[in-house]
Amino acid sequence: MMCATCGCGAGQVFIRGKSARQPGKPDEPMHFRARGSKVRAEDIVTKAAETSRIVRLEQDILARNDACANANRKRLAEAGILALNLVSSPGSGKTTLLVRTLRALKGRMALAVVEGDQQTDNDAERIRATGVEAIQINTGKGCHLDAQMVARAMQQMTLPEGGVLFIENVGNLVCPAAFDLGEAAKVVVLSVTEGEDKPLKYPDMFRAASLMLLNKCDLLPHLTFDAELAIEYARRVNPDIRIIRISATSGAGMEEWLDWIAGSCRNTRQHVATMAA
Repeated sequence: MMCATCGCGAGQVFIRGKSARQPGKPDEPMHFRARGSKVRAEDIVTKAAETSRIVRLEQDILARNDACANANRKRLAEAGILALNLVSSPGSGKTTLLVRTLRALKGRMALAVVEGDQQTDNDAERIRATGVEAIQINTGKGCHLDAQMVARAMQQMTLPEGGVLFIENVGNLVCPAAFDLGEAAKVVVLSVTEGEDKPLKYPDMFRAASLMLLNKCDLLPHLTFDAELAIEYARRVNPDIRIIRISATSGAGMEEWLDWIAGSCRNTRQHVATMAA
């Protein structure tokens, strides 16, 4: 089970310092039986009922999220906005990469950022220092962004019509894989300071992603990380995933990444033109 059992989303979510309590109430804590203790038949029935309730709750959560995500997607499409959901584990360098990306694209197209973290607005301040508008979402105990959070953030910002909305998700390779935000694509960032087997350990995320950025490649001469093996594992999980080797520090691979964004923007505009015809 995912968020319905981990307590994610319990408490408060803050967007620009304004609290917005999430619908529903926190799940009751799970109790674990000590090893070797007897299991009663009535306990098994109770546990089965509780499991069924959690499954229904998860289905309801995802159904509500998907409905909101579809509304987000429609709103973004009508404005010709390419929305990219940047996902990774903590420490992958995705904020540094995003800052460099914004500096390269600023002046060429409209840009905006929704920044997700459990606490602090440190990353949003780094984004704002580039001159690009950023809305900070603090999820509290939540381990991911959801479509309703993004919808509320979009209400508080100037949307980059005809440009790109970057959504930097909370550092986590589990729950963000299941939550559609209304984005055009998920972009997963894997750094060479992590393990090559991350795609095998977290297959749902790499299966959901359209693009994998293999980041911090400037460090490869100093590490035992096998880049080819990491790429093989990613393609084993998702044969269609595109992979770009990149370094936010040295700039290697940046042009290919920027070209991918530009091509995706053209596809978005063509789609909008087709819808209008």
